[in-house]
Amino acid sequence: MTRHHYSSRTRRSAIAGAAALSVVAGVAGAAPVAGAATSAEPTAPQLNLIAASKSVTLDRWEGEPGVYVDLGTYVTVEGGPLEFRVKRADDFKTPVVAQQIIHKGGTTRVKNLPKGMVTDFSGLQGFLQVTYTDAAGNQVLTTDESFCPNNASGRIRPDAPATSKYPESCPTNPFTLGSVWGVENGWATNTSRRYDGQPVDLAAGEYTAKVSVAKRYRDLFSMADKPQTVKVTVREIKDEGGGVGFGAGARSAPSAPSADESAASGHSGHKMSGHDMSGHDMSGRTMGGHSMGGHSMGGGHHDGRGADAPTPPEAPHVLKNGGKAVSRSAQPGDGVGRTDGSRIKPALKAAAQRPTGRASVPDVPKPDLRALPAWDIAITDGEDGDVPGKDYLAFSANVWNAGPAPLVVDGFRTPGEDLMDAYQYFYDADGKQVGYSPSGTMEWDARVGHEHWHFTDFASYRLLGADQKEVVRSGKEAFCLANTDAIDYTVKNANWAPNNTDLSTACGEQNSISVREVLDVGSGDTYTQYRPGQSFEITDLPNGTYYIEVLANPENRLHETDLTNNVTLRKVVLSGKPGARKVTVPPHHLVTAP
Repeated sequence: MTRHHYSSRTRRSAIAGAAALSVVAGVAGAAPVAGAATSAEPTAPQLNLIAASKSVTLDRWEGEPGVYVDLGTYVTVEGGPLEFRVKRADDFKTPVVAQQIIHKGGTTRVKNLPKGMVTDFSGLQGFLQVTYTDAAGNQVLTTDESFCPNNASGRIRPDAPATSKYPESCPTNPFTLGSVWGVENGWATNTSRRYDGQPVDLAAGEYTAKVSVAKRYRDLFSMADKPQTVKVTVREIKDEGGGVGFGAGARSAPSAPSADESAASGHSGHKMSGHDMSGHDMSGRTMGGHSMGGHSMGGGHHDGRGADAPTPPEAPHVLKNGGKAVSRSAQPGDGVGRTDGSRIKPALKAAAQRPTGRASVPDVPKPDLRALPAWDIAITDGEDGDVPGKDYLAFSANVWNAGPAPLVVDGFRTPGEDLMDAYQYFYDADGKQVGYSPSGTMEWDARVGHEHWHFTDFASYRLLGADQKEVVRSGKEAFCLANTDAIDYTVKNANWAPNNTDLSTACGEQNSISVREVLDVGSGDTYTQYRPGQSFEITDLPNGTYYIEVLANPENRLHETDLTNNVTLRKVVLSGKPGARKVTVPPHHLVTAP
């Protein structure tokens, strides 16, 4: 795998001045809601369930446990946008709470959602009930499905807003702190369950699917009780050794991917658990290094680990094109039938030249880097390059920016050198650069699976003993900064559509003369520590209690608003014998993800 990563990274060419303004300005309306209206309260938008097609055809590949279903049902929104703010305390000691934000003109009303409707950041729980009946009239399966308002969406009338201001897809990082969900007025969003590795067990045959909105949601949103009926044909497809795809009609990658798709796919030669990167069965997996996009895929142990690559996006849904189902390609990003939130968004361009004049750190808003507790913790026998026969403790870790300003770092190279001089930039409220400060270096990492520019000393990882003194230090301290995860889009100045989400551009190439790396407000950068020198070698460590320490900005080379929140710990308990070590990960308050 080369430096290429796909994920929630941004694609746009921009000169330095305009680029800086865009990363500072963020997205309008991203600040938290400031209370309820005082006069005539706005009425809630009208929601309806529709079916885009009367019938769909799904492919069940031979040997697979089921089919990945998209029935083409949508929730339409009229009379104002549908918007939610979902939040929990940053100590993870209180449950997730959700509010509906109702806008009308210049007024706003806040409506608390009942308990149990939102328990995490993946969407409205139990929103849909789908019942499958076979050709003989026998009910064969019933499923309850959640609904992510940030799912694949589009306009339903020509006078609706041309673009959506809302984030794309619901985050699944176990330590997400805040999220914004929304559907624009005059838009519709796909209700289908996310591609979360849970296929529906339907044998080849003909079915009728009845899709209903649960009564508690119909009551909450004043929706009519109008179930939708869709004819479903399940075909069994034999795998004759060709290319593999995401399932459901996308077995092979497109024969001629676009430039965006090529960048998204990373490196065509990279393999994941025996499958080409264009393959299916990638849900919840990480290619080592970076976690994917905007919406870290927290489920389960990561199998296909490469270098600093992101987690593949949750597989896309099928949209309708002229009433005909269009299978989404295995490539992430936009394209025919693909608008699921895995858009590829490359880095902003670095300034045309090194900053001149006297370095200064003006009194303007600055980033606030914060470390999240480690997760996805597991014992492994190492990756290629590790010492055979040793035991390693692998984990994922995220450092995010709570704002109110983005972290913007440019690297400038002296020709012929494998180091760049790095500079942090500062901006005023209008997005004008008003200062800069040297912030160390960027280094070219020529190792296979990396092959990109890393900003040094962004974070460090240590394994501490029960006395919280260092036992083992990870060799990973240099990073290509990118906005892989939406951690809290409710903070001030959060950018709901950040740049620097595409590592194929954010990390530069061997012949790059300069690089701009950005960590935007509300977003975080996840690395999965599976590569040699990154995970902790624990072969000879005694059993007992340890702590994984994640430390942001370890040398304080970056200027922040607060340096007191840069460290976090996650407790682990080691047991077993060498070659058969085990790790137990106690819950971190209400977060139970290991």
